[in-house]
Amino acid sequence: MIIRSPEPEVKILVDRDPIKTSFEEWARPGHFSRTIAKGPDTTTWIWNLHADAHDFDSHTSDLEEISRKVFSAHFGQLSIIFLWLSGMYFHGARFSNYEAWLSDPTHIGPSAQVVWPIVGQEILNGDVGGGFRGIQITSGFFQIWRASGITSELQLYCTAIGALVFAALMLFAGWFHYHKAAPKLAWFQDVESMLNHHLAGLLGLGSLSWAGHQVHVSLPINQFLNAGVDPKEIPLPHEFILNRDLLAQLYPSFAEGATPFFTLNWSKYSEFLTFRGGLDPVTGGLWLTDIAHHHLAIAILFLVAGHMYRTNWGIGHGIKDILEAHKGPFTGQGHKGLYEILTTSWHAQLSLNLAMLGSLTIVVAHHMYSMPPYPYLATDYGTQLSLFTHHMWIGGFLIVGAAAHAAIFMVRDYDPTTRYNDLLDRVLRHRDAIISHLNWRFRAPSRYVFRYCYTITTRFCSMDTKHPCFSTWCNGSWCNSKHQFDLGGDDLVAVGGKVALLPIPLGTADFLVHHIHAFTIHVTVLILLKGVLFARSSRLIPDKANLGFRFPCDGPGRGGHVKYPLGIMSS
Repeated sequence: MIIRSPEPEVKILVDRDPIKTSFEEWARPGHFSRTIAKGPDTTTWIWNLHADAHDFDSHTSDLEEISRKVFSAHFGQLSIIFLWLSGMYFHGARFSNYEAWLSDPTHIGPSAQVVWPIVGQEILNGDVGGGFRGIQITSGFFQIWRASGITSELQLYCTAIGALVFAALMLFAGWFHYHKAAPKLAWFQDVESMLNHHLAGLLGLGSLSWAGHQVHVSLPINQFLNAGVDPKEIPLPHEFILNRDLLAQLYPSFAEGATPFFTLNWSKYSEFLTFRGGLDPVTGGLWLTDIAHHHLAIAILFLVAGHMYRTNWGIGHGIKDILEAHKGPFTGQGHKGLYEILTTSWHAQLSLNLAMLGSLTIVVAHHMYSMPPYPYLATDYGTQLSLFTHHMWIGGFLIVGAAAHAAIFMVRDYDPTTRYNDLLDRVLRHRDAIISHLNWRFRAPSRYVFRYCYTITTRFCSMDTKHPCFSTWCNGSWCNSKHQFDLGGDDLVAVGGKVALLPIPLGTADFLVHHIHAFTIHVTVLILLKGVLFARSSRLIPDKANLGFRFPCDGPGRGGHVKYPLGIMSS
């Protein structure tokens, strides 16, 4: 007889009607703070009203209440995002020349803003082609819409209305999950279940849904557009979804349905799930069939990853076990205690997420111009530059935010009495040595000074040349090669008389420019790192942890961690 251990009982992790909805309280500015609620005395009241509204730590010390406020605020943020998206789609439907651009994207510029004739301001409008006068936009929305299979302004209107509906739903969800059905603290700390749902549900099913949309809607519509068919003559998206015979006319393997999938004859689907590489010579963007294949592949990976962690059953990994198993001969207690930090400190968790997302955003910035994912993006140079700048700024802000919240964690949530000889404690004890070693990066500018002195004196023959051999090697060629590896082959890729991709030689100028950017980024990270490591104490103010994050002299949030370390570094 086999006696099985009883499955753990699933508990109810939601409180019903925990906090009464009060419109009177909402109408009272600063109701969350006893001091601010008294009313304004000086202008400081205005700044504190804005600064403390979302500083949930100052409202209460109850971690469950703080977690509920953070969770509810997320829905408010999603509502704002949907509202912003709705505005973008409405602008495209009401004020843009999208349909004209769709018919001739190489000669007509994208425009979704027309300046009204008020005191001569209409002079800002320019001829973007096709008889349309307006301001040319560089957001890349037109290229995204074409790649997703939108062919008319009516579809843009419908999407805008849908985004508005979702914005309202998110507002309701934020209210509902704080006032009517608020999760308990145990729900927020069930990280294994959270990871499984985010990996399998959000990323896995999300990627799978987008792959399905691309296969059933985007690919056939873009095939018609690439062939020069009038957008008004192309069947509507729902016709491709509901009528398999229509898709089979473009991709014959659709006539066989799911049979090739279950018989493992997957090569049948190579008509619309490809691995060509390079750029589409018609649009100058990555092959949409490659992108659909990519999303299907990562969907499978995420769906598998969503079954990795242990929840109600005894199989899978536990995050706490993984972290505490990572220790070596020189790491003391290793990551012991990190699990408790990440499940009790929102600032520590947010800091890690911001750092990873910021780094990923910068990676996206550097890949979007070399591997343009949308049709006709590569030949819209203004949009290429704008998107690069946009993602670099966002990545920079996120990384600075990561350091700020890491410093807040150090000031508010870190307890040195319980964290002994783990990795974080060892880093803090060696902070002076770490910062001193990182300061050696100041010897790098001497190379630039040396070079520029020879440039000024026109002694070009004495200048040292620097070849970016690592980047050349990463791009698939040898260090002494003259050209980068070209995604589209050995030849130039041009669309409508404009260069989409061209193999170019990498030389000293490329090396210097990229090293200057790397230099500024690393100096920024150094300053931020010092702000985190010295957040609790410094030689100037040893009791900094007791003064708070916003202490005006040397607090991490008021710039002191920038001015003070720079003085130390230059000494």
